Amino acid sequence: MDTVWLIVIIVVAVIVIALLAMTARQTTRRRRLQERFGPEYDRAVQKGESRREAERDLAAREQRHEDLQIRALPPATRDRYARDWNAVQERFVDSPDQAVGEADRLVILLMGERGYPTEGYEQQTRDLSVDHARTLEHYRTAHEINSRVGVGNTSTEELRSAMVHYRALFDELLRDETDSSPDTGRRQP
Repeated sequence: MDTVWLIVIIVVAVIVIALLAMTARQTTRRRRLQERFGPEYDRAVQKGESRREAERDLAAREQRHEDLQIRALPPATRDRYARDWNAVQERFVDSPDQAVGEADRLVILLMGERGYPTEGYEQQTRDLSVDHARTLEHYRTAHEINSRVGVGNTSTEELRSAMVHYRALFDELLRDETDSSPDTGRRQP
């Protein structure tokens, strides 16, 4: 009988240790995702069916991001985009709704120049969330306002706000530097 109890105790101990290790691994993964994605983590958890599903989605975004060829901009290109942004801002005075549309297009062009795919708004936000989660809400707000332009549902103040929100992501994309390996051109950790 003593041998049976010893085996039961060993089996229970192994199960408890395995559960503790699994919990610790999940906690570490969760903490890493929360740090990396910031407010986007909370948004994914709220929108998802479960925390586990949201974390799988965020991990999939990271994996896709690893395959992207994100690159720094040469100084001349950065200067050109800065001039283009200033021109869009100047047009805001005379035509705010058109300037907001131009700001949206300029942000998308800059994303493409940096190496982000630009195949659609939802995918853009998913791809940007990996490195730009903290400014992503600016992009969402600006995009939402821009989607109402032309329908008569936007005030000049909302359009001004959209420009400010676009500017937040634009500035981050413009100044964000990456270290690239000469062999692959891929972003290094």
